[in-house]
Amino acid sequence: MTQPVLVNAGCGEIGSGYLPAYFDDWQLYRVDLDPACKPDLIASITDLSAIPDGVANAVWSAHCVEHLYAHEVGRALNEFWRILADDGFACIIVPDLQSVANHVAADQLHDVLYESPAGPITAHDILFGFGAAIARGNTSMAHKCGFTPSAMMQCLRSTPFAEVVLRRRTNLELAAIATKKSGMTQEQRDALLSALEL
Repeated sequence: MTQPVLVNAGCGEIGSGYLPAYFDDWQLYRVDLDPACKPDLIASITDLSAIPDGVANAVWSAHCVEHLYAHEVGRALNEFWRILADDGFACIIVPDLQSVANHVAADQLHDVLYESPAGPITAHDILFGFGAAIARGNTSMAHKCGFTPSAMMQCLRSTPFAEVVLRRRTNLELAAIATKKSGMTQEQRDALLSALEL
């Protein structure tokens, strides 16, 4: 039996990003714009033309889409859709700016909101990009757009994805599951969300 294929779009350095155990037995194909990350493919997520149509069973893109300009987001989402097999799905995780705005409104712009493997994260980091990495010269870590739940749904609904489920996570994130084709039952959807720890 052939292993299912997972494209990690915007993978970052090896070991830097979390993947759910659900994908442990999948064939992983790492894509990143930064050659220092040593991806399988050096490419922008807005141009995955080196990947043939319909070869991925899933696309995982965690904290990557917000590094695009707003007008580029649709292009990236369409590329995710294109490379998915008919029964495939994309999981897209982005910062939840609506939740972060509560911290900004409470004058907590530079307060540490949580600790990440890369270091402490503030509302400023979530809004504008990870400041420590940017200060080291990695300006690709800057955030160029942002999402609230309705903005994320609007972006996904403007693409060919058949079904979209959005979850607000407790760690100031939005997580969307978008399927290439319709037909997933509620039981299947719930099982997938649970397996992906969303």
